[in-house]
Amino acid sequence: MVTPASVPAPDPVPEPAPAPATVPVPRGVRVGYGVGSVSTATFSTVPGLLLLFYMTNVLAVPAWIAGLVAFLPKVWDVVINPWVGQRSDRTVSRLGARRPWMLVGAITLPLAFAATFAGPPLTGLPAAAYVAVCYFLTATAYAFYEVPYKAMAAEMTTDYHERSAILQWKMVFVGLAILLSGAAAPAIAGSTVSGYRLMGLVVAAALFASMIASFLGTARAPVVTRAEAEASVRAQFAAARTNRPFMTLLGLSCAQMFAAGTLLAGAPYMATYTLRDPGATTTLLLCIVGPLLVTMPGWVWLSRRYDKRGAMVLASALFLAGTVGLALSGQLGAVYAHACVLVVGIGYSGLQLLQFSMLSDVIVYDEAVTGRRRAGVFTGLWTAAETVVFAFGALVYGWLLGAAGFVESDPKTPVEQPEAAVQAALYGGTLIPALLVAVAIWLTTRYGLTAERLASAGELRSAEA
Repeated sequence: MVTPASVPAPDPVPEPAPAPATVPVPRGVRVGYGVGSVSTATFSTVPGLLLLFYMTNVLAVPAWIAGLVAFLPKVWDVVINPWVGQRSDRTVSRLGARRPWMLVGAITLPLAFAATFAGPPLTGLPAAAYVAVCYFLTATAYAFYEVPYKAMAAEMTTDYHERSAILQWKMVFVGLAILLSGAAAPAIAGSTVSGYRLMGLVVAAALFASMIASFLGTARAPVVTRAEAEASVRAQFAAARTNRPFMTLLGLSCAQMFAAGTLLAGAPYMATYTLRDPGATTTLLLCIVGPLLVTMPGWVWLSRRYDKRGAMVLASALFLAGTVGLALSGQLGAVYAHACVLVVGIGYSGLQLLQFSMLSDVIVYDEAVTGRRRAGVFTGLWTAAETVVFAFGALVYGWLLGAAGFVESDPKTPVEQPEAAVQAALYGGTLIPALLVAVAIWLTTRYGLTAERLASAGELRSAEA
């Protein structure tokens, strides 16, 4: 007979382990990471703002060829960026996975950038060929730094809102970089070969200082999650197609970057031929980037209050309203034009913050759904698409100028542009961006990765584990 005392007591049911608290990323690392965006923002701003104008109005390159030169080296990004993402995913070193690649970019990018604006004694097609080769090397060097740099944000924390806090610091430095480079670069360059040569050297020094500072500042960056590598570039594209939130985000970001690239490329032409004040290029850029320095906390609050999708729609709507209004600058004058650009700048600051924060979200979502860590895959493809479509904006704008009869020139032989070219310079730099941002708004409404969905995906993954 079995007595009650001989019956073994059931094993106690273990209490569920409490979810680990989110550990904030140290402020020093946030700042160290953020300062690296000085180089990324400067590199995006200065060529996007000045390269097309440098070729058409200083090197006497026809507008349609100048557009090709600004665009074709960026097509290489479709190959080199995913490759760098793949290699940085696989890298194991005492410096970490990402930082060795960042160091390579810090050494090579400034040299290639300075060479692009070195102003050799060439004009026309020979000058275009020289700039194309240098810009190709610049795009390659930029990939070495930018792809691993962007991948780090998703690996430092798994918290939905902590990523926005990290990227808030990044956006502060983006604002400072665009403010300084957008204001200083046109002022230094002026309209002479020697001015552009000096500008190239000054900007190259700023690029080097920012990239080295970020390399050193991220030495103690936490790695909460580690990415794994895909076997090939083709596999990376296949991986991206399985992540619907990423593909939607990529589409809306491409539309926004196309709009921004066209708007930026058109700014010097609008200042010169619509406002009749080449110096207005600097003040127009200040109106765009000024809001980046003061509105970031507001956009973070809006992203928490209305989720990132709602905040993105609002930011895009402001960008759209500003560009549509800007098309009337020829009739309403310079003060009105600057007011419209200020509205664009407020919206653009939101787009910049939310794009990168949402990119980190889709990377984390992919890991929660698939169990795989592929940050380098997504950032490599993202950066490639972003840089290509940004440059495509300059290509379209250059071809539009060429079709409208824009006449290339150099400082020694200035020309009077036909009225059709002046109108194309204005409307191409305003209405085309407005149309693309309208497409981005529609795509944003189809983006479904909210904080709740991301949390539920993570809970489901934990339950399965």
